[in-house]
Amino acid sequence: MTDTPLHSQDNNSHAPQRTPLYQSHVDSDGKLVDFSGWELPIHYGSQIEEHEAVRTDAGMFDVSHMVVVDIKGADSKAWLQKLLANDVDKLKTVGKALYSPMLNEEGGIIDDLIVYLMNADETEYRIVSNAATRDKDIAQFNKVADGFNVTITERPELAMLAIQGPNAVAKLGQVKPAWATILDELKPFVGDDLTDIEGTDWFVARTGYTGEDGVEVIMHADDAPAFFEQLKTHGIKPAGLGARDTLRMEAGMNLYGHDMDETISPYECNMGWTLALKDERDFVGRDALVSKRTQSKDNNTAMKQVGLLLTTRGVLREGMEVTINQGTDNEQKGIITSGTFSPSLKNSIAIARVPASLSDDDTVQIDLRGKGKFVDARVLKLPFVRHGKQQFD
Repeated sequence: MTDTPLHSQDNNSHAPQRTPLYQSHVDSDGKLVDFSGWELPIHYGSQIEEHEAVRTDAGMFDVSHMVVVDIKGADSKAWLQKLLANDVDKLKTVGKALYSPMLNEEGGIIDDLIVYLMNADETEYRIVSNAATRDKDIAQFNKVADGFNVTITERPELAMLAIQGPNAVAKLGQVKPAWATILDELKPFVGDDLTDIEGTDWFVARTGYTGEDGVEVIMHADDAPAFFEQLKTHGIKPAGLGARDTLRMEAGMNLYGHDMDETISPYECNMGWTLALKDERDFVGRDALVSKRTQSKDNNTAMKQVGLLLTTRGVLREGMEVTINQGTDNEQKGIITSGTFSPSLKNSIAIARVPASLSDDDTVQIDLRGKGKFVDARVLKLPFVRHGKQQFD
């Protein structure tokens, strides 16, 4: 699951919104910034320490700004099969989650989201989507819902904490011993209702945005501050947006508005695996998606997503041009869509969109300072880091 750019600002002049954990962040010495219209911590003193905590132990992120929408009605499944490029028919057990792009008619990505099956008769689902795309997501939900028997209910009264890291689940079990059996049995990309243990609105899922093990816990806003304090007491370190960004980038995970948007197809941002095209299901954007894919292959304009590793000094940044076969008749161009310094690898990394003909482990050239002085960057298959381990030789 992805989210908004760190420097994204709200489009109106209203003061940023605050999550139910605002005071918890203040009390924990969080440095608060405007994050797509929400006042959230960029770090609590050291982005590097927070990054390392998640890679080696356990950290937590306030993701209460994410949009939670509950879907009910006899046509819920049929509506989702029309709305999403991935197919909710894959959800065979209650609590199972599906990651999917939601496309426009041109096959571009309106948003990426997670949908959960919430009951056995396939009439109730839950969608978790990105804060920055809330308005256009809700508009698309309602547009596609025309003619379907479905009720769409946003849940702004809920809060969400992502608890991530190799020791996250074990430490959460110490905080909540009554959850132990559920946590032990919870498989990746599966959620479970905690109502019988904690009361209404509690839900836990083995999902995350860091490349580490962990869970995301949804609860009523009123319950969030006390839960946050319990987690802190058991050694789960608060982590901010800065660490969330470096962790997701090392894990090769897309950031909406950077690595993908409404002009980018899933094939161009390593999301082809999310497309359920084997049957004739008619979802929004399917025809344009398939047509453009065929056309780009035929005229050699197809693009793909790769990782870049810089082994010299400097930092790769979003928007830098990638040059392939520099100075030859076959010179081609790509673009860096996300770039940072990797705390785990101690080198700069980037996610880039490049011509599909480029081979993994090739070398490309980057003009770091825009002055015509190029440096080499190594092309790698994503991810860079997963479960604390470097993924390339």
